[in-house]
Amino acid sequence: MKRIPTRWIILFLLCLLYFITYIDRVNLGTAAPMIRDEFKMSNTTLGIIFSAFAYPYAIFQIFGGRLADRFGAHKVLFACCLITSAATILMGFATGVVSLFLYRLMLGVGEGATFPSATRAMQDWIPAGRRGFAQGITHSFSRLGNSITPPLVAYIMIFDGWRTAFYAMGAISFVWVILWLVYFRDNPRDHKRVTPEELALLPNYADTVKQAQRKVPWSRLIRRMLPVTMTYFCYGWSLWLFLNWLPSFFLSGYGVDIKKSAIFSAGVFLSGVVGDALGGALSDSIQHRTHNVKLARLSVAVIAFLGAALFLVLAIQARDVALLAVLLSAGFFFLELNIGPLWSVPMDIAPQYAGAAAGMMNTGMAIAGIISPMVFGKLIDLFGDWFWPFMISIGLLVLGALLCFTMHPERRFLDAPEDKTKASVKEESCVRV
Repeated sequence: MKRIPTRWIILFLLCLLYFITYIDRVNLGTAAPMIRDEFKMSNTTLGIIFSAFAYPYAIFQIFGGRLADRFGAHKVLFACCLITSAATILMGFATGVVSLFLYRLMLGVGEGATFPSATRAMQDWIPAGRRGFAQGITHSFSRLGNSITPPLVAYIMIFDGWRTAFYAMGAISFVWVILWLVYFRDNPRDHKRVTPEELALLPNYADTVKQAQRKVPWSRLIRRMLPVTMTYFCYGWSLWLFLNWLPSFFLSGYGVDIKKSAIFSAGVFLSGVVGDALGGALSDSIQHRTHNVKLARLSVAVIAFLGAALFLVLAIQARDVALLAVLLSAGFFFLELNIGPLWSVPMDIAPQYAGAAAGMMNTGMAIAGIISPMVFGKLIDLFGDWFWPFMISIGLLVLGALLCFTMHPERRFLDAPEDKTKASVKEESCVRV
């Protein structure tokens, strides 16, 4: 039997991480109708609870990514996921709005550094020419978590209440913490299963660590990453719409019962699994054929933004719930094509600060996560329908397509501005994972 390369197993562990983190994020959205009724909350209050996750999530993006750059993804992800597991279990013990808000805050603390730290791990364990694939496949597992969570949580709630669903999801998170602690190593050379042939395919760990230990030129790096952050904000606004409000949309907007709304939601999220994997693969394929990293990232991202906007326009005009589910699935598929190319951009621009740069980008989504749920809930309470929340998302998707042209992944970030070296990405060979 052919031996499975260690980097594939590491990638699979990261896929499981993304899968679990999105289970922990989406479970509240699925349980929201029952929780809202039990605690007698308005949609505005529910939106505030949804947004609680994003405050610490935004704060810990850059800080957590930098910690992973300096101290390694092994320790940082262990601590993050331990907090995430505890927060999810504690959600099941919530007694009202205040405790729900606090435990949701705690979840944001745990998950704040997760994706930037995972990007740091990919920087050391994934060959440069397969970064789009790695980002795409890991995020596709997050959407698989999205798709499984609504029916799973719905059936647990039907048989044993919404609290048991949080206990079960928290326990699953804890199992991953143990697996990560035992198997992962920051330096591929320290792993017992890694062969010399496999090491030859991977980046030089000593070089990346040496670069990461240097003082970060924060102001310059933030300015360099700001267009990427703004682009990802536009993506994140619509993502939070889907993650937080989709089950409630089917339930309240179309009168679908909780089991059917969970099934419809699962179908929409399942389309994102395909979108995530395909977007990363397409981006890598274009880079491999053209040796043009700008074309590889922007071509896929622009199509993704505009395709998502088009299908949301069609969705808000649909009256049949089955047609609506199909249109929302198509919209979410295009939205998720963004993931592979956009998450590769921080590694293209600043590989020496991959964790911090990825954190800066993901801060855009975190800020969207603060604003989007509250605005969405308030608009529903004010107007009694879902038209205007969707229209805002459509407008931001079009803006995101335009902002893609400001990112410039082909321009490598230089540590010293006076360095006259050409600031463009040197294309690296595309090696299969």
